[in-house]
Amino acid sequence: MSEDQYMGSLYQRFPVTVERGKGAHVWDVDGKEYIDCMGGYGVALVGHQNQRVNDAIKEQIDKIITVHSSLYNKTREEFLKTLIGLAPKGLTQVHLNNSGAEAIEAAIKFARKFTGKKGMVAMKGSYHGKSFGALSLTFNPKYKKAFAPLVEKVSFASYGDIESLRETIDDDTAFVILEPIQGESGIIVAPDGFLQDVRKLCDEKGILLIFDEIQAGLGRTGRLWACDHWNTTPDILCLAKGIAGGVPMGATLVRPDILAAMSKGEHSSTFGGNPISCAAGIAALKSITEDGLIENSEKMGKIFREGLEKLKEKHTMIREIRGKGLMIGVEMKFEVRDILMGLIREGVLMLYSGRNILRILPPLVITEEDITKVLHALDTILTEEEQKRNVQG
Repeated sequence: MSEDQYMGSLYQRFPVTVERGKGAHVWDVDGKEYIDCMGGYGVALVGHQNQRVNDAIKEQIDKIITVHSSLYNKTREEFLKTLIGLAPKGLTQVHLNNSGAEAIEAAIKFARKFTGKKGMVAMKGSYHGKSFGALSLTFNPKYKKAFAPLVEKVSFASYGDIESLRETIDDDTAFVILEPIQGESGIIVAPDGFLQDVRKLCDEKGILLIFDEIQAGLGRTGRLWACDHWNTTPDILCLAKGIAGGVPMGATLVRPDILAAMSKGEHSSTFGGNPISCAAGIAALKSITEDGLIENSEKMGKIFREGLEKLKEKHTMIREIRGKGLMIGVEMKFEVRDILMGLIREGVLMLYSGRNILRILPPLVITEEDITKVLHALDTILTEEEQKRNVQG
């Protein structure tokens, strides 16, 4: 029975029914193998069936599955110590939740309470989630129009333009939020110097700076934190996706004085910090930092982008290659739907952004052999598309 009968049409779906996965590969119900450059929209960060994660979940299940944060739990304590030990300097406290959108919602409340201000400034091209607060900070009108009015007092500055930001903030601005690398809008990398300039401006104006590293964090870009590329630390950092190896989890890292502004009961999460997620999170963080995944992301990302640049020289359909580590965007001159379907035929799963951008977010365990196969498949499909367009032309 098709899932669509029960789930409606909320998702753009592809004709693949995934049965199992291992590393950077998945298999469908018919046994066909795919190289997974989709990675669950970046969630499969440490690879499918990561042994550390699998073992941690199995061990925790035999102890206890749920412990609300009104009680203490040693697995949660260990996860918190592990996460804070890796966090950017000064971010020594954390609220645990269940998703990227929830991490953003917590950040909004913490920043508003701490500053006593209501104004919020996000970036044009931003994507922060689809719950009401996160959606209010998301730029693309197609996600928002049907649900207005959203949260008030949100303004948008041009990404990468410090003067635009300077003109957008005012005396009631509580925070500025941005992605060091914008994901949903097509892997847009912050210009050099921009994050440092934003940090300086926020400090001058007494405004909190929030980084959304839900997609870009935890080694995805070849550094543990995407903001490390620009030696800039936020006041609040939002995480999710691969933080627990595929188990739902979100985290909002904050300075201790910011979290201290919150009173008991003003924010909480029933499932946040549950022992299953925390056990998986400990294992995922250890895998990222101890199994060479950050280094592999940097190395494989370079190989991937070099190969894509060679394809760009061969195929005029490719307009631009951009990204860092294994967070890569390939902007095309035409819509990519047919390209994605062709890649599926060739045994490759890949994402898109908008209508004309291929988005590549494979597990950080991907190998050079896999990348070579992906590049060959993409070369094949682009050649077919060009031939088709030449015939039609």
